[in-house]
Amino acid sequence: MIDLRELQDDDCERLFRWRQEREVDRWMSDLPPQSIDQHARWFERFRANPDRAGRVITENGQPAGFLSLTGLLDIHRRANWGWYIGEAAARGRGAGRAAQALGLDLAFRTFGLEKVWAEVQAGNGAALKAQAAAGFRREGYLREHVIKEGARQDVVLLAILATEWEERRQAVRRSLELSSLIAAEAGA
Repeated sequence: MIDLRELQDDDCERLFRWRQEREVDRWMSDLPPQSIDQHARWFERFRANPDRAGRVITENGQPAGFLSLTGLLDIHRRANWGWYIGEAAARGRGAGRAAQALGLDLAFRTFGLEKVWAEVQAGNGAALKAQAAAGFRREGYLREHVIKEGARQDVVLLAILATEWEERRQAVRRSLELSSLIAAEAGA
């Protein structure tokens, strides 16, 4: 089962380790932290910032990835999000799709946002497919927008509105529940 939990102190080193992995870093728009001390400073600033929320994605109670929302205080009630599966063993089995559904519930139902948007490198087919399955729509395309591994990469802008998620939510969650990827909602 996939779930989300609050960040804890001992997650700092885990997130640092994940960010050092090529499979995670290659899809990130920023550089990985150069040292654990640099990362620890980022981690503390992130946790203390009321404009941001981070959750550890867990698989059967074990940390598997990270999901973040940035822009929670935006007067337009929208936030940018990103997520990754850091544990290689958890990749390719639906953990990302499940984390997205839980993350969208967090964004729209807990934080009351009206829009969630993302920047995804055009070459990241798995993330584009997963976000499309959740209902994200393409809103833009930024040519040669980031440099990764010495080459310029295009970025796709995606977004989903709260109303769009609500239209898809039940079907997406039901599919994930039937696949035993997420727990059924209480009272469902």
